[in-house]
Amino acid sequence: MSAGTTSERGLIRSARAGERDAFAELVLIHADRVNGTLRRLGLDASEAEEVAQEVFLRAWRGLARFEERARFSTWLYRIAFNEAQRRLSRRAPPRVEPDPDRDDPAVSVPEAPHLDPEAHALQQEFAQALEQALAQLPEEWRAAVVLRDIEGLSTEEAAQVVGARQAAFKSRLHRGRMRLRTLLEPYLKLEED
Repeated sequence: MSAGTTSERGLIRSARAGERDAFAELVLIHADRVNGTLRRLGLDASEAEEVAQEVFLRAWRGLARFEERARFSTWLYRIAFNEAQRRLSRRAPPRVEPDPDRDDPAVSVPEAPHLDPEAHALQQEFAQALEQALAQLPEEWRAAVVLRDIEGLSTEEAAQVVGARQAAFKSRLHRGRMRLRTLLEPYLKLEED
């Protein structure tokens, strides 16, 4: 068992005992990932910030119901997924247009050290193309790809987050991946040239 897991469990237990500082530390640990997940699920920056606050408020209120069989982050993803679904169901899906001035993409590609300017520009272009392609996926497929491939949850954890059986989740994930491949194919062909 890692020291991070042990200290997180200690923070959870302290927060359950009513220690607000312990819960504030849990928020600090998970805020960026929750916010990023909300963005990748289709919320814009201000919506994601607002919904993230609701996620942590719900987590605080429901902390007594958290079962330590699952990871705390998986439980938070479940709350975040449900809150994102609520928000998204109230509006039409957004159309993501390229914005070269945008400096906070919802999807980020890990930066490779020492990239030359051309490679860096291609990396940023790919991040925008991926963000646009994700926005075109049906919500179920997008959630599967985001949780499994971008957030790195196991198939079992991601299926629990979206409330689906593993077989159904795997089907959504496969369809989402295939659709992404099709949507990104023109970009990927340019890369080969």
